[in-house]
Amino acid sequence: MPRIAPAPAPESAGLFHRSYLLVTLGACALVFLAAFESMAVTTIMPLVSRELGGAALYALAFAGPLATGVIGMVAAGNWSDRRGPAGPLYASVALFVLGLLIAGTAGSMAALVAGRLVQGLGGGAMTVSLYVVVARVYPPVLHPRIFAAFSAAWVIPSLVGPFAAGLVAQLASWHWVFLGMVGLVVPALLMIVPAVRGLHGTTERKSTERKSTKRKSTERKSPKRESPDEGSPGDMSSAAPDRVRTPGGYGRLAWATLAALAVLGLNLSAEVPVAGGVLAAAAVAVALVAVRPLVPRGTLTARPGLPSVILTRGLASAAFFGAEVYLPYLLVERYVFPPTFAGLTLTGGALAWAAASAIQGRLGPRLNHRRAVRIGAGMVLGAVVLTLATTVLGWPAAVAIAGWVFAGGGMGLMYPRLSVMTLALSTKDTEGFNSSAMSIADSLGGALALAGTGIVFAVFTTTAASFAGVFALTAAIGVAAVVVAPRVARTSAGG
Repeated sequence: MPRIAPAPAPESAGLFHRSYLLVTLGACALVFLAAFESMAVTTIMPLVSRELGGAALYALAFAGPLATGVIGMVAAGNWSDRRGPAGPLYASVALFVLGLLIAGTAGSMAALVAGRLVQGLGGGAMTVSLYVVVARVYPPVLHPRIFAAFSAAWVIPSLVGPFAAGLVAQLASWHWVFLGMVGLVVPALLMIVPAVRGLHGTTERKSTERKSTKRKSTERKSPKRESPDEGSPGDMSSAAPDRVRTPGGYGRLAWATLAALAVLGLNLSAEVPVAGGVLAAAAVAVALVAVRPLVPRGTLTARPGLPSVILTRGLASAAFFGAEVYLPYLLVERYVFPPTFAGLTLTGGALAWAAASAIQGRLGPRLNHRRAVRIGAGMVLGAVVLTLATTVLGWPAAVAIAGWVFAGGGMGLMYPRLSVMTLALSTKDTEGFNSSAMSIADSLGGALALAGTGIVFAVFTTTAASFAGVFALTAAIGVAAVVVAPRVARTSAGG
């Protein structure tokens, strides 16, 4: 009989107990490598574009993976719900490695972009697959700690990724920034394999339960037969805190593809000289229509509970990353910082993110989910407002730099809790769907914000006004996150 879960561990077991050690190390390694790749590419892309003569495809090299990542998220979520997370995890890592190989051996910018598209597809699917692995392998009491570890694994590459990538590109070649990671991704996956082998999806589990129910019913020769889907252990939808629509696999993939194309169109709309505004508005409308079937019902209207958890995640991503991209730019243009030093000013925010993630993981239920999310959203908004004030009033750059420490702390405080709440408000039937919805909110929130700030920055005629417009827009998004944040908790544990 196939193994349903790893051997039971004591209730006091931590992430590095022998029952979880390999999967903890492997999962964190995969998250670390995906984050490192993202940071490294940002550093080397100017060199790559110059060498391959691909300035026209520069933006697509970043927007493309984001778009295909949405498709990968939906595909992995649907696959995980039906068959368990093992298959999508293996496939996502294979696609990620294939993308690294294509990009690392590219002789033209078009080939490199193609590799980046495959990377995005695999990376998006890998994120969702790992979230479902967490739900199936770890007990709920360890969820805050493993998500805190994931957050740290994302933040650490921001400290070492740019420098390491630049060093590799300088001493060897930018090709090895891609190729060098191939040998690290495979061992990380192999550490997870024993834990995910035998994890079943909803379809397989219900099939087994139907057979068991039918056999027991026959043995008892009961005159009344209950439907195996009514009140069976595998069908928890009636007890689920939030019901979600789960359209068929092909339908969800079609909507995900449409949303990805809309995001891509919005990112490229600034390049259209005359009809750019019309294209941008149409892209936003299409993206909102397409994303509705991909997230829990009521997400766009901030319905309390799981829908607001997903929406808060998207708004927080939009406010934080929409502003962070322009902070080094502000320091270089307005305060004449050297580019290297301007980038290092974000280190404080990265360290604060990691520290806050660790702190909230240890606090556990002593800091309930709703309060953690409210405090985190307020910290992000406060940091963006400080940056806006620094820009408008001409305050010292140290004010914005110090403020960004609070932004990183806010993200570290609320991001793991939003992940925990998503799983707490999910059933076994919907873990994949809801995990993919959370990742989609991350991607679409950040993408829409970056596209919007790009358009705003181009509209104004002076540099000062452009920066002010960017931070005003992200502050408005931050206000929306603060407004929605209190609605995240309804029936979740610890909320």
